[in-house]
Amino acid sequence: MASSSTSSIHKSFTYDVFLSFGGKDTRTNFVDHLYHALQDRNIRTYKDDEEINKGKRISDELIKSIEASKFFIIVFSKNYASSSWCLDELVKVMDCHKTTKHTAYPVFYDVEPSEVRKQSGEVGEAFARHEKEEASGKWRKALKEAADLAGWELKNTAGGHEAKCIRQIVEKVSLELRSINVHIDKNLVGMETRVNNILSSLETASDDVRMIGIKGIGGGGKTTLARAVFNNISYQFEGKSFIENVREVSSASSSGLKLLQNQILSNTLNNHGINVGSVSEGKNMMSWMMGGRKTLLVLDDVDHVDQLEALAGDPSWFKSGSRIIITTRDEQVLIAHGVKWIHNVNLLSEEEAIWLFSRHAFGREIPIQGYEELSRQVLCYAAGLPLTIKVLGSFLCGKSKLEWKEALARLETIPLKETQKVLELSYTGLDDDYKEIFLDVATILKGWTKHSTIKALESCGFHPRIGLRVLEQKSLITVDNYECVGMHDHLEEMGRNIVRRSHPDMPNKHSRLWNRKEIEDILANDMGTEATRCIRFYRGRLNQEIFMKGLRKMKELQFLDAEALESNQGINKLIPNFLDALEFLCCNCKLNKFSPYFPDALRYLRWNGYPFRSLSETFQANNLVALQLDFSNIVQLWEGGERKVLNKLRFLQLSGPELRTFDLGLTPNLEKLTLGGHGDLVELCMPDECSKLKSLKLYGSKLTTLNLGLTPNLEELDLNIDLVELYMPLECSKLRSLEIRSSKLRTLDLGLIPNLEKLDLNGDLVELCMSVECPKLRSLKFTGSKLTTLDLGLTPNLEKLRLRGHGDLVELYMPVECLNLRSVKLYGSKLRTLDLGMTPILEKLDLNSDLVELYMPVECSNLRSLQLEGSNIRMLDLGLTPNLEKLDLNKCYNLGEIHVPNGCLKLKDLKLSGSKLRTLDLGHASNLEKLSLLSCDNLVELHTSQRCLNFKYIYLHSINLRTLDIGMTLNLSSLELTRCNYLEEFHMPCSSLNLTYL
Repeated sequence: MASSSTSSIHKSFTYDVFLSFGGKDTRTNFVDHLYHALQDRNIRTYKDDEEINKGKRISDELIKSIEASKFFIIVFSKNYASSSWCLDELVKVMDCHKTTKHTAYPVFYDVEPSEVRKQSGEVGEAFARHEKEEASGKWRKALKEAADLAGWELKNTAGGHEAKCIRQIVEKVSLELRSINVHIDKNLVGMETRVNNILSSLETASDDVRMIGIKGIGGGGKTTLARAVFNNISYQFEGKSFIENVREVSSASSSGLKLLQNQILSNTLNNHGINVGSVSEGKNMMSWMMGGRKTLLVLDDVDHVDQLEALAGDPSWFKSGSRIIITTRDEQVLIAHGVKWIHNVNLLSEEEAIWLFSRHAFGREIPIQGYEELSRQVLCYAAGLPLTIKVLGSFLCGKSKLEWKEALARLETIPLKETQKVLELSYTGLDDDYKEIFLDVATILKGWTKHSTIKALESCGFHPRIGLRVLEQKSLITVDNYECVGMHDHLEEMGRNIVRRSHPDMPNKHSRLWNRKEIEDILANDMGTEATRCIRFYRGRLNQEIFMKGLRKMKELQFLDAEALESNQGINKLIPNFLDALEFLCCNCKLNKFSPYFPDALRYLRWNGYPFRSLSETFQANNLVALQLDFSNIVQLWEGGERKVLNKLRFLQLSGPELRTFDLGLTPNLEKLTLGGHGDLVELCMPDECSKLKSLKLYGSKLTTLNLGLTPNLEELDLNIDLVELYMPLECSKLRSLEIRSSKLRTLDLGLIPNLEKLDLNGDLVELCMSVECPKLRSLKFTGSKLTTLDLGLTPNLEKLRLRGHGDLVELYMPVECLNLRSVKLYGSKLRTLDLGMTPILEKLDLNSDLVELYMPVECSNLRSLQLEGSNIRMLDLGLTPNLEKLDLNKCYNLGEIHVPNGCLKLKDLKLSGSKLRTLDLGHASNLEKLSLLSCDNLVELHTSQRCLNFKYIYLHSINLRTLDIGMTLNLSSLELTRCNYLEEFHMPCSSLNLTYL
C-alpha cells in the first residue's frame, strides 16, 4: 500500500514557490490560505516564520531561500512597501527573476498595480518613510518592474472571491511546474509510447468520470506503466492517490479493504485524521466526500470485482474530470465493473529488451563487447518479460562469462524463482477445472488452433469455451489472429513445473507426459501408472509394439496424442533402399499380427500415421469422444468386421488410402465427420436420420453418390470428390457453409437454406436451383460451371462475389441492392452487360469478360481498385470514385472515351493497353505513381498534372504522341519510351536526378 505521490521537484531547487508578503495585513488570512492551498497540492512552499529575527536588512538565510526557489509569488498589500526587509527581499526576487531559471508573479491584494508601479496612494504613503535611504532608488525600480509583470489583481479576479483567486494561482503554478518536472524516467524503456496510448484513452481534458483498465501478465510492467502515467498527469488533479498491491492488502486481513479506503480518503483529501470504521461505512464516506475534488486514483493489482466496488464503486462518487486507473491480470474484473477502456500491456520488443537488460547488467544501453551472444541467450529465456529481464540483469551484473554460462545452464532445468512466484499468483486463484485446462495447455495443447483445443478439452469433460475465455482474460493464454492458442514461455514453464513438483523425480507419476525421453523410458521399462491422464508423444524412437504394451498400466489415460513413431511412418514412410524396404515389410507383417491396446478410459485419441488396420478388439471405447487418425493404414474401425457402436463419439477424422466403406450407424451421436485421402472409399452408409451431425467433410475419394437423408442440424458441408449425384434435404435450416469442389454434378437443388453464409461451387454444373431468398449469404464463389444464367435472387448481405471460368454465362442478375458488397471478380464469362445496382461500399471490381456495357453506381466512394481486362466497353465514366487507387484497362480494344473525375486524387496506378483513346487527361490525378500505356496507337494527346510529385514509373509503348510534358516529376526513377515514332518534343524537369532508365 502506498500513499499519493509527492510532486516532482526540479533538482536545481529546494522549493517550488517562495512567498513574499508584507506581514500583519496578509499573514493570517490571504497568505495563510494560499500557503496551505499550495501545500495541499504538494507544492513545496517557503514562507518565513514570525520567529525569524528580522533586522534592518535581509538575512543570508533568506537570500539562500530565494535563490533556492523556482517561482516567486509577491503579495502586494498596503503595508508591503513600509518594510525595508520586504523591499530588499523584492530586489533580490527581481534580480533572480531576470535569469531564465526563476519566475515571479505579483498578486495585488488590496492595492492597484498603478499604485505599486508609481508608488502612489497608500503604497506611496508607506514608501515615503524610505525616501532618504540610500537603497530607495533600487527599491523604486524593483516595485515598478514587479508591477509590470503579469499576475492577479484580487478585485478583478473571480469577482473578488479570495478562495477562487487562490485556486487560480495554485493551478497556474501547478501547470508551470508540470512543464519543468514531469518527465518519463529514462530508465523506463519503451515507456513513452505506452504512456501515450493510455493518455489517448484518458482524455484528461474531458469532464466525464473515466475508468481505464491496464491488463496483462504478471511481471509484464503494468505497475510501472500505471506509475509513469500517474506521474505524468497528477499535476492536473486536486486529489490523487496511488494504491499498490490491492490484491495482497485486501486478502491479508479482514480489514484490508477498510485500510485501503482509509488510505484513498487520506491521500485525496489530504486529511490524515480520517478513520473508516467498516467497508460499508467507507463506501458511504467515499461517495459523499470524494465528490468535492477532481481526483486521480490508481488501483494497482486488482483481482476481484469486490475490491473495485469498495474502492471505486461508482462514477457518481467522483467529481467531474476524475480518472481512475486499474491494473489487473484479469480482464473479467474490469468488464464486470463496467470499465470501457481496457489496454493490454505489451511485452518488450527485442530492441527494448536489449536496452533494459544492458542497463541492469552493464550500466549501459548495449552489451559490452564479448557478451553479445550470452546476452542474446538470456533474452531468449526472458521472452520479453520485464521482471525477468531486470532480475537476470541485476543477478549477472559483474559476473564472469563462466558464471553466465552456469546460470544459463541452470535456467534450462530450474525456473527463475522470482518470476515463477509472481506468475503463479494468477494460477492459484483459478477454479479447479480452469487450473486443469491451464495445465493441459501448458503441457500439451500450446500452439493448437482454438477449434482443435476446444475439441480436445470437450472430449475430456471440460467446458472449454468459457474456460479458455477465463484464462485469456486472466492473461494466462493468448489467442492470436490465426486463432492459435498461445502462452508466454514462462507461463508454460510454470505450468509444467506445477505438474512435475508433486513427484519431481518420478515422471511416471505425473498427470501429464510430454517429454519424449521420459515417455520412452516409462513405456520401454513398463513403468506406467494410473496417475497418467494425458500423453503427447511426437517422433519417438519406440517401435509400435513396445509403445502399445507400455500403455497397459495406464488405465486412467484419457488423452493420447501420438505422431510418426519411428518403426512405421504410415503412408508418409520413406523407403530409400532395399534394406529399409525389407525392414518396413517385416514390421508391417508383425504389426498385422499384433493387436493394439488402448485403455478403456480413453476419451481423445489422435494418432498421425496410425500403422494398424483397425482398432483393437479389446478396446471397448465406451468413453471415446474424439478419434483422429490421419495418414493411417486403417481399413475398418474394428477387427474381424465387428460392429461395435461408439455411443459417445462426437468427433471423427480419418485419412488414408485403404478405407473402402464407412457406416455412420456405428456413431449415432457423431457431430463432425471428416474423411480424407481415401482413394478407395466408394461407400458412405448414412442412416435415415443423422440428427446430431453438424459438419461433414469428404475429400480425395471415389465416392460418386451422396444422400444426406435427414440431417436437420447440418451446419457445414465440404465435398472435394468426383461427385455425380448429391441429394440434399428439402430443408437445411442450419446450413451455414457449403463447398463442393472437383465434382461432376450437372444439377444441384439447394432447397431451403435460409442461414447459408458461404457458397463455393467448382465443377461442371449446368443447372442450379437456389432459394429465392438467401438473406445471410456473405460469400459466393463459382468456378468452372456451365451455367448460362445466374440469378442471385435476394442476397442483401452479400460481401464477396467470385465467378471464374464461366465460359457459357451470358446473363447475371444481381439484387437491386447489395449494400454490403465489397468485392466482385468475374473472369471468363460471355456477359455483355453488367448492372451493379446499389453497391455503395464496393471496394474492388475485377472484370475479365466480353462486357459491352457496365453500369456502376453514381457514387463509389469506397472503390479502391478497378480492373477491366479484355472488355468491349467503348466509354468509361469513373463517376464519383474519390478513393480509387488502381485502374487497369488492359486489352480494352474498343475503349474510345474515359472520364477521370476531378476528385480522383488518390489514383496511384494506371494501366492502359490497346485502346482507341485519342486524348487522355490526367490533370486531376496529382498523386499518380505509375503510368503504363501500351499499344494505344490512336493516342495523340496526353495531359498530366503539372505537379505529379509522386510519379516514379512511366512506360509508353507504341503511342503516337508528338509532344510529351511530364511536368514536375521530381521523384521519377524509371522512364521507358519505346516505338514512340512520332514524338517530337519532350519536356521533363531538370531536377529529375533519380531517373535511372530512359
